[in-house]
Amino acid sequence: MQNDLRKQEALDYHAKGRPGKIEVVPTKEAKTQRDLSLAYSPGVAEPCKEIKADPEAVYKYTAKGNLVAVISNGTAVLGLGDIGAEASKPVMEGKGVLFKIFADIDVFDIEINEKDPEKFVQIVKALEPTFGGINLEDIKAPECFYIEKALREQCSIPVMHDDQHGTAIISSAALLNALQIQKKKIDKVRFVVNGAGAAAMACIQLYVALGARPENFFLFDINGPLHRGRTDLEEFKRKFANAPADSNLEKALRNADVFVGLSVGNVVTGDMVKSMAKNPIVFALANPDPEISYEIAKASRNDVIIATGRTDFANQVNNVLGFPYIFRGALDVRARQINEAMKLAAVKALAELAQTPVPDIVNMAYNTKTISFGPDYIIPKPLDPRLLATVAPAVARAAMESGVAQQPITNWDSYVTELNKRLGLDNQVMRVLGSKARRDPKRIVFAEADNVKILKAAQIVFDEGVGYPILLGNEERIRDLADANGIDIEGLPIFDPKGEAMKEKRMQYSEHFFKKRQRKGINFYESQKMMRDRNYFGSMMVEMGDADAMISGLTKNYADTIRPAIEVIGTEEGVKKIAGMYLMLSKRGPLFLADTTINFNPTAEEIAEITMLAAREVRAFNIQPRVALLSYSNFGSSKSPEAHMMAEARRIIKERMPSLIVEGEMQASVAFNQELMKENYPFSELVDKDVNTLIFPNLASGNITYNILKELDAADAIGPILLGLKKPVHILQLGSSVRSIVNMSTIAVVDAQIKNQSATDEVIRRSPWWKRLKRNKQSVNV
Repeated sequence: MQNDLRKQEALDYHAKGRPGKIEVVPTKEAKTQRDLSLAYSPGVAEPCKEIKADPEAVYKYTAKGNLVAVISNGTAVLGLGDIGAEASKPVMEGKGVLFKIFADIDVFDIEINEKDPEKFVQIVKALEPTFGGINLEDIKAPECFYIEKALREQCSIPVMHDDQHGTAIISSAALLNALQIQKKKIDKVRFVVNGAGAAAMACIQLYVALGARPENFFLFDINGPLHRGRTDLEEFKRKFANAPADSNLEKALRNADVFVGLSVGNVVTGDMVKSMAKNPIVFALANPDPEISYEIAKASRNDVIIATGRTDFANQVNNVLGFPYIFRGALDVRARQINEAMKLAAVKALAELAQTPVPDIVNMAYNTKTISFGPDYIIPKPLDPRLLATVAPAVARAAMESGVAQQPITNWDSYVTELNKRLGLDNQVMRVLGSKARRDPKRIVFAEADNVKILKAAQIVFDEGVGYPILLGNEERIRDLADANGIDIEGLPIFDPKGEAMKEKRMQYSEHFFKKRQRKGINFYESQKMMRDRNYFGSMMVEMGDADAMISGLTKNYADTIRPAIEVIGTEEGVKKIAGMYLMLSKRGPLFLADTTINFNPTAEEIAEITMLAAREVRAFNIQPRVALLSYSNFGSSKSPEAHMMAEARRIIKERMPSLIVEGEMQASVAFNQELMKENYPFSELVDKDVNTLIFPNLASGNITYNILKELDAADAIGPILLGLKKPVHILQLGSSVRSIVNMSTIAVVDAQIKNQSATDEVIRRSPWWKRLKRNKQSVNV
């Protein structure tokens, strides 16, 4: 049932709303008649004439320079084989999404219904005027070799077949570092390669370019070893046909230094790895099942370095480490091609990046204190924000040095700054948080489980391995609702706080609650009654350690939802008032807004406390807070009490947290306009620093701002995130979407990881649902 549901979820994801995954968005104003006259007739004639006179002007007046074609004929799609051009379109759209989110490159996906390689080349060549680069995708071998070679020779724009060169580039970087750690020289080691398709041959040829010797390779394909007597080998494979005719994988691996698998799963055993030379290197890159599992390879011997294509183990060879940044560098210098020098530059940049200290945001994403260069880290992580500004400049520089660049870069510092601004170094925040959550999932109580949105979100949270949902409500009603809507909640516990089965637990909770509140107006009868309420019961589960976090508020008044959390769990030591903060995911990066939900008219002292709580939470996201205390006044321009309050709040903050970058009082227009700030307020701590945390003078201004941003689609809103509670309870906005609930659940898990560092209870780890959750954390290529 679960596989069927996942299938339906994938179909719904692609079909709901606007079908597909991409759209075209105008980059210029097109609102008035004058705008339209400039965009089309008659204004459009002027750039047309300029391009006619100088064809290179097309890069100045059109989007060609940032536009890549992702082109396929659907003959070798993922693990699906020859499924045809139309069926390949979802994959090509997906590739376009990756280009955009990792390197800010626009993509048109083009699916061509033509299998004849010569005709295919003619069609693609005819499309050259449209694009700045061409990414060939999912074209079967051996036709892909001819197609790429012909297009590279005939086109004056970069052309790359990612299925060949992507894996080659990433695995080459991993190989260089693995050889360094294992103290081996590339020209001396013996390679065994299982698979001789497009990717495998591209890997071998790049290894040779790095110094490997052709005679040191032993290759196997579906027909067995590549040996001199075979008559079915293409010419470029013959120089690697070194294996004896009677050889097999087991024999070949004896005393081999490096194994590279680009074939099928589970063809290498632990004993085969044991037979390899001292300090072996194993790249088992078949997906989703490697040629040998990471665990078996590691268990076979302790001196092995292993890489796979999977996200759930160290050393993932993932093409997303390469193609977005290679094309970014090629486009930015208007390279005529992607040549060997540019590929090798990408290899060396990736290898060197893995040897540098890892930023905190990467450690956070992978839930480790310190990732450092060594056997379990030979290649950068896909979520490393430094990739764009490391690989793209290396590729661009190689294009210039090899003579294929038509628009050289002269100021490299400015170029790196521009690259970092394209996506915002911090705008990977939800991908980072999701990755961190999946590495140590926590138990989340969903207090309103008799709601379809909650059940859908709970299933997604569970299937993605983010957390383990605990559902509160009437079991029969919840199961009927799940069945009616095709939602799989099999194995998820359902607790009814009003039910007889919870009587003993309800009594335990009520006794504990009574002890906490007996001198605050609550008698024992009331405490028993309150524990029948799901928000009180769920909060008490978190308080007593029966759960790690709670999500509620989808259908209830905000105050009625937050009151139980405050009364049951209480505030952190030294915190007088809790606050609410929204995370807004905007094009300029994440923005944190506080207080947006709780404190109506805070004093200067309270604003200072809200600011410090918000700053601490922003740091928990591994982002340095840069805070603006907002007002209608700029640095004393108004003498009103409201303006003075924000200035006084800053004074208090700087006394208690002098290292915090915080300014105010100031208008939002100044906070976001660096030129205005430099010109008029050069003394400000925020000069040359992008603001990411906004503190409002009252609840009305904060609440209005985040709602405007959200409704105008200027940013995705996640929250409110409660600040100052001892344990994680997060309140949903009334009517939140399923996506928002999943995002809040992710934040709740990360919050629980921070506030409760203890390992998950061993009893839980042995339970059937936990085993199922671990199974759900399958390999997913970014």
